[in-house]
Amino acid sequence: MKILITGSNGMLGHDLQDALREKHELILTTSKSLDITDKNHTIEFICDAKPDIVINSAAYTDVDGCEENESLAYAVNGDGVKNLALACSKIDCPLVHISTDYIFNGKKNSPLVEDDEIGPISVYGKSKLKGEEAILEILDKYFIVRTAWLYGTNGKNFPKTMLELAENHSEITVVYDEVGTPTYTPDLAKAISELIETDFYGIYHITNSGSCSWCEFARYIFDVADVDVKVIPVTASEFARPAPRPSYSVLNNSNWIKNGFKPLRNYKEAIKEYIGLIK
Repeated sequence: MKILITGSNGMLGHDLQDALREKHELILTTSKSLDITDKNHTIEFICDAKPDIVINSAAYTDVDGCEENESLAYAVNGDGVKNLALACSKIDCPLVHISTDYIFNGKKNSPLVEDDEIGPISVYGKSKLKGEEAILEILDKYFIVRTAWLYGTNGKNFPKTMLELAENHSEITVVYDEVGTPTYTPDLAKAISELIETDFYGIYHITNSGSCSWCEFARYIFDVADVDVKVIPVTASEFARPAPRPSYSVLNNSNWIKNGFKPLRNYKEAIKEYIGLIK
């Protein structure tokens, strides 16, 4: 297949290239070569390229930044996705869109399935939901992939930040009342590579298996990396940040499993591989 990837220079974009380049012809774009907020350019670019499928891994993902730059968040995460959907509709091309656990409000205390009630509480979550809504309105052929707590070797992320902080601090405060599933971008990229070989269109939750709080995750990272740091648990309200986060956003990968795909490995296995690569 000829696959166009937006945000190809991002953390997930790099791993999508690794997962797909052997079998497919890739058209790699960045915000410089394809500004998805420019409707006419996006439609023209995709109509000229004539891909068999588009994977949108471009997004404004700075959750606190979105709170302070609302118009940019909606331009990229909402209107930009709508522009891609319009372009894909012109050439009858499926769109894979990467969405987020932050479209949920965090009030449910059991793993969230794809049709659970949504209710984002941050600008980031609300802008990502706008993107999902545009796809549902415009396209029949789509894969909306909601994922969570991403980390990988090619970008800024929580495990990397923790290990960097540990170099100069003997104690680190980490939130304990937000629970989710850390997801390793190479595992997610591999799952997407399997999904696009099918026509099982729809909404999918795809994360690594298991769940933890940020505090538990930090402690496990230090344990695996053999770093002696004291992790002090704090509440989200004590750890003041511009954007609110859902307190519980574990995603149940029910549609993924129902369609015959194998559950992704436990996040504990994945983080061991990641730390082995970066240390």
